[in-house]
Amino acid sequence: MTPLEAAQKLDGNQYRKEGTRGLFDEMKAAGLVAIFGASDDLMEIRGAVHDEIGCYDGGAACFTKAGLLKNECETSDCPYHAKLESSAVAVEALWDERGYSWCYDTVIPHQKFVIKEDDEDYCEGIVFALADVPA
Repeated sequence: MTPLEAAQKLDGNQYRKEGTRGLFDEMKAAGLVAIFGASDDLMEIRGAVHDEIGCYDGGAACFTKAGLLKNECETSDCPYHAKLESSAVAVEALWDERGYSWCYDTVIPHQKFVIKEDDEDYCEGIVFALADVPA
């Protein structure tokens, strides 16, 4: 499966029914990550990474070729995490932009898809391959 094929399968799906477990398992096997919004404060991450990031009014998640970079330290000013973060690539969550509740910007090569809510555009999500995350 390619990012384009995954985005095509996600495109037009309804909020809270973005994709099936089978689809996300297939994406995981292919090393693909889908990112889309939920509510007014969450970045949902599915596929090769399964997580969610709080991003009320916007925010970012950082990725390496190995996956999502998480701060395992007790504080936000952890020097170990800061060093790792400098080598990661951000996916920025944008709230209420471009006609969507959520959309995403990144330099990682990606494909876009649209999630609907009651048949109106809700979120412009992205799909990318972890292998394509710049080193």
